[in-house]
Amino acid sequence: MATILKSIPREAGVTKIEYEGPRIALYTNSPRFLMENNNIISNLVNVIKKRIIVRTDESIRKPENDALRILREHMPPDAKLGGAFFDTATGEVSLEVKRPWLLQRNVKEFDHTEITEKIGWGLRVRKATTNPSSTIREISYNLKVSSNERGKQLRQIGDEIFRPRLAQRTEVSLLTLGGFGQVGRSCMLLSTQESKVLIDCGVNPGAQNPVDSFPRLDWINTTLDDLDAVVVGHAHLDHTGFLPVLCKYGYKGPIYCTEPTLPMMNLIQLDAIKVASAQGKTPMYAERDVRQIMRQAITLPYGSVTDISPDIKLVLANAGHILGSALCHFHIGNGVHNFVYSGDIKFAKSILFEAANSKFPRVETLLIESTYGAKEDIQPSRQEVESTFINAVNKTLHDGGKVLIPIPAVGRAQEIMMVIDKYMKQGQIIEAPVFTEGMISEASAIHEAHPEYLAWELRQKILETDDNPFDSQYFTNVEHPDAREEALREDSPGIILATSGMLEGGPVLEYFRNVAPDKANKILFVSYQVNGTMGRRVLDGARQISLLGREGKVEAVNINCGIEKLDGFSGHSDYNQLMSFVQKLRPKLKRVLVNHGERRKSENLALNIRRMFKVPAHYPQIQEAIKLF
Repeated sequence: MATILKSIPREAGVTKIEYEGPRIALYTNSPRFLMENNNIISNLVNVIKKRIIVRTDESIRKPENDALRILREHMPPDAKLGGAFFDTATGEVSLEVKRPWLLQRNVKEFDHTEITEKIGWGLRVRKATTNPSSTIREISYNLKVSSNERGKQLRQIGDEIFRPRLAQRTEVSLLTLGGFGQVGRSCMLLSTQESKVLIDCGVNPGAQNPVDSFPRLDWINTTLDDLDAVVVGHAHLDHTGFLPVLCKYGYKGPIYCTEPTLPMMNLIQLDAIKVASAQGKTPMYAERDVRQIMRQAITLPYGSVTDISPDIKLVLANAGHILGSALCHFHIGNGVHNFVYSGDIKFAKSILFEAANSKFPRVETLLIESTYGAKEDIQPSRQEVESTFINAVNKTLHDGGKVLIPIPAVGRAQEIMMVIDKYMKQGQIIEAPVFTEGMISEASAIHEAHPEYLAWELRQKILETDDNPFDSQYFTNVEHPDAREEALREDSPGIILATSGMLEGGPVLEYFRNVAPDKANKILFVSYQVNGTMGRRVLDGARQISLLGREGKVEAVNINCGIEKLDGFSGHSDYNQLMSFVQKLRPKLKRVLVNHGERRKSENLALNIRRMFKVPAHYPQIQEAIKLF
């Protein structure tokens, strides 16, 4: 604080300095000075090695209605304002506009410095979605009503992060709590003498009993109050499904993730409550526990160096798996050890995302997934898989059938939508109605709201043109079960994308019940099917499946339709891509740990990393303690 006060000129009008979680916030009643002299803040960051953010002092913030009126007066009409969210905890207003390129910082017609001075609020411009995202609106509402509580919590988190270190020596260990030797319930504890950080907190969707379903938090002899932070790599349930339970039983600390991961995991977690209830099961948590996550989450952009404890800094980088998925780089101590957790990665470019990042300042230990870690797990090239997809879909549509694609709402659904839109526009896929159901429309809106996390070409299209592929004329969202009749009409070929991707619940089961018995139809799997799930049984050749009917009676569904699996659309790297990632990772590694794969695949990947790259590699099992440093 003393260094900051000495370095900031009086003209900056700094009124107070406070911790804002992992950041230091400078409040000013003269925002123009610091906005026009941003080198002052850059120099300060270089000196104190902490993140600094400039906030407007509450005394200069105009009432929200007045601020909105001024914004409308100065905004180009063609920008088309969709909504504005005033965050009283941070003093920022987020503007949702259809044409964000008209409001960028370098646009003379909308001078950010001048507007901020007039309204007293910091500005943030976001892309307005074609269909408003109810999840993002719900998060905004929760942040607003809890702004006082959130402000206090952020200051407390800052006090804990920036406290003096208690120990001079650094020891680093990793405790494996789930997701090792298996796919599901990813969870581990990164420990030093100063800190305890939980990384991911998922469930195993295919497990039959609680001991195999949930992370082994009972094994670590640590209370929830002892945790300094939870870090989430991405939103899928096998990485976040147990997180609401943590909040339910009293975890009050920060939850770090990328900005789009927050709405994505909220969407998936709330859907899990509905699925459990529909199956006659008691949900593990309630909606209030998911809302609590919204209030405790601290979102970080890719590439931002962030202190999350007295001796650990975190940097998130693109993992290429789903929207906002992140490789987590932990810089521990004064550079004594650097640990990178890959999470789920795709080391290849797709229509939606760039390939996973492979360049880091320092890495000693890498923990890498092995979903497709066997030597035979080689996916076809992108061109081959798209060609196979076109042929598979066209054959069924030509014969008057329906193509049912069970699909996770997050990631694969949007990828397939982009492929269908592209090839229908080019005339390579027979034009037919494409129905989407479940959370797909909402997940697509969240993608559209965060174009900066998408592949460069798609990002530019959404941010700089009116050609939005998520708003394609081919797509019809089924908003109510009664509207399924059109998608299921016997005389009408079509494509149906419905959740869940493993046939474990959700609207896909109603379509499955109608599509499976007819030989003219096809079920096309485009995502990984975990052992023990219904999707895996169908894929492995089951000819009859028992489903719970509408009246609570068990019904037998005969499977006469075609069954096909396409691997190339997976959000996971295949064996060659995993090996290539390890080879190209910079700087060179000292150790590799392998997780998130069936035991045989983890063992094979570790063995070949040792053999090919002469790097020690190990495939831990659950309930192992590994000393990293």
